[in-house]
Amino acid sequence: MTQTEPATGLPLRVSTLELFFDLIFVFTITQLTGVLARDLTPDGALRVLLIFGVLWWMYGGYAWLTNARTPAELPERLLLLLGMAGFLIIGLAIPQAFTQRGEGIALGLGYLLVVAVHGALYLRLNRNILRVVPFNVASALLVIAAGATLGVTGYVLWIAALAVQALSPLIIHPQGRFSIQPAHFVERHGALIIVAFGESVADIGIGAAGHPVTPVLLTQAILGLALAAALWWAYFGVGDDERAEDAMTRADPAARPGLALNAYFYAYIPMLLGIVALAAGVKQVIGHAGPARYPACLALAGGVALYLAGDVAFRHALRIGTQRYRAAAAVVALTAVAVGVTLSVAAQIALLTLIVAAALLVERRRDRVASAGASGGGRPPGPAQ
Repeated sequence: MTQTEPATGLPLRVSTLELFFDLIFVFTITQLTGVLARDLTPDGALRVLLIFGVLWWMYGGYAWLTNARTPAELPERLLLLLGMAGFLIIGLAIPQAFTQRGEGIALGLGYLLVVAVHGALYLRLNRNILRVVPFNVASALLVIAAGATLGVTGYVLWIAALAVQALSPLIIHPQGRFSIQPAHFVERHGALIIVAFGESVADIGIGAAGHPVTPVLLTQAILGLALAAALWWAYFGVGDDERAEDAMTRADPAARPGLALNAYFYAYIPMLLGIVALAAGVKQVIGHAGPARYPACLALAGGVALYLAGDVAFRHALRIGTQRYRAAAAVVALTAVAVGVTLSVAAQIALLTLIVAAALLVERRRDRVASAGASGGGRPPGPAQ
């Protein structure tokens, strides 16, 4: 039976097993950070995009699945644990998946396991998933083939695997309507962002391993934490998660799937990739005094810009706040590359933190003024501005 509302009538909440699942998934994200940190080139970025694309597609499938039915029965829990094993295999194989056939094939086999478990779980909920499973299986087989061939052909097969998934909704439309549980959906994806930020902060420690603990390293580490905190604040500190849940709850049930897709699938792509790029940049420059090379500085600034752009898209999809200040901050953040290249990495990270903080402060002031005006309070007492 589809679990659309708990028996208590309370909002459906995220289970600890789902959080465990997300920890394993974020391990794959961390591995992508390592790939990009070791190869800050267009080729490295392409590898990250291709792997992230197919993994994010299936993560979304699992998130929507558990939103419809909590994994409460023993067979479902065991299957979800098996899916976690698939993601673990993928994560272990990611670093050399494009250069070693063994790792490339292992990644594909792990992905096939993820796809198979997802299909088996969905069969317990809706047998119409059988219309979609062949496309997911075909994508996994293409990934296996890509791992076996490597080179240019491997890239082509990876692109084909991603295209099969992205185009499958245009070819086949699964029967049955999704019933989104807003509280669960918002909490699940918010927890994913928190875990991703936690791993990005952990990357500061990983990048610092082997370096002497100097004032330069400590300064960069603290500034890196401050920047991650500023980006966290942009989402959680201003209550966007609560506003998002309210917006999803107030929406017509028939409109919720579209909102969920735009806000929590598409908008999350630049947000998560931004965290990956930012963490890769930090791993590259931690402990390095003075200016840094252009690719590392671009990863730092580009990561912040990507995250803010995704945040703007998220707010726009749910109509939960102004976007212009964050959009402006995303553009301005890119100019910080020059600071890192000419002055120092620490100065660049500090500037990026200030850019994000300034956007949030201006936004908060404008929102308070608008709120006071809407409530009829008029202009606060004091000299004219």
